[in-house]
Amino acid sequence: MDINFLFFSVIAYLLGSIPTAVWVGKKFYGIDVREHGSKNAGATNTFRVLGKKPGKIVLGIDVLKGLIAVLLPITVAGLHDEHTIINYKLAAAVFVILGHVFPIFAGFKGGKGVATSLGVIFAVHPPAAGICLAIFLIVFLSFSYVSLGAIVTAISFPLVIHFVFHVTSIPLTIFSIVIGSAVVITHKKNIVRLVQGCENKMSVFKK
Repeated sequence: MDINFLFFSVIAYLLGSIPTAVWVGKKFYGIDVREHGSKNAGATNTFRVLGKKPGKIVLGIDVLKGLIAVLLPITVAGLHDEHTIINYKLAAAVFVILGHVFPIFAGFKGGKGVATSLGVIFAVHPPAAGICLAIFLIVFLSFSYVSLGAIVTAISFPLVIHFVFHVTSIPLTIFSIVIGSAVVITHKKNIVRLVQGCENKMSVFKK
């Protein structure tokens, strides 16, 4: 096994494991966000429990975790072969998201990986990330459900990769399907609440 491949995969997992929401909540507010609201250690619950300022901080850092984890091996290792680059990127992407969802620094109880996945997609395929972000904003601003925006965006990602950009890379195609499916699966409780009409809304205009 390529020792560099293993090394950067571990680094990606450790970056993903930084429990931003948990640390920000405990350090500055004396609150573990996993004990309040949706009990999820992600940006959305941070917005809901702690407010906009900490929510923005958590969101920004969680996106950066995904972006840095994927770009780090390319920058540091100086890879040039296209096949090797995509393999390193996708491995780092998977491990940083796993770290966010199952963080070793927070008892393996993390977030749902949406913000980190966005950072990952920007690093792997920036144009597709731009479209996915636009889809999320349209759905969220139209219905005020963060979860609905995340679910629709997750389903859209592999479709955008295939039908808009006509990606032929099998690893990238499989990756898009896996990541999209993972986001939907982590939102299964939200899907139930959406169907039942009891999902919490969030307004960007609410003070």
